[in-house]
Amino acid sequence: MSPITEPDEATPVVRGESRLMEAGIVGDIEFLLARARAVGSVRANQGLADVGLKVRSYSVLALACSGLGPSQREMAGFLRLDPSQIVALVDELERRELVAREPDSRDRRSKVVTGTRAGRTLQTKAARMVRTAEDRSLSPLSETERELLRDLLRRVAFESPT
Repeated sequence: MSPITEPDEATPVVRGESRLMEAGIVGDIEFLLARARAVGSVRANQGLADVGLKVRSYSVLALACSGLGPSQREMAGFLRLDPSQIVALVDELERRELVAREPDSRDRRSKVVTGTRAGRTLQTKAARMVRTAEDRSLSPLSETERELLRDLLRRVAFESPT
């Protein structure tokens, strides 16, 4: 593995820190996952800033626009966020008239979150921005490697015991 010598805003290893590439942590999967997530989130957040979103708010908007009618509780579990964080994210998206809370036909005590017309339009635009950021983050990988990475991450994210 060659040391990183040309930093950019999304990969914060700077010249003086490149010597840390020799540390054992560079081989730890949890560290690598966290670092890859940080790099990807920075890039995605930079792209999404133009439409007033961040990765978390985009994730909530994408779920709301999925047509699946998720409840806030389902979103919290799926995104592994505290329910209070989901409430705050939905509140902000609702203030912007991008989502609406509606009664849940499955549980009258619950509300589902759905995308509005404006929300669906913005979500489509934001999805392109996220894909552009993803392409930049994954540029060292071939398409086959990207698909393998997606498959492996899905397995870790959704098939691992909680």
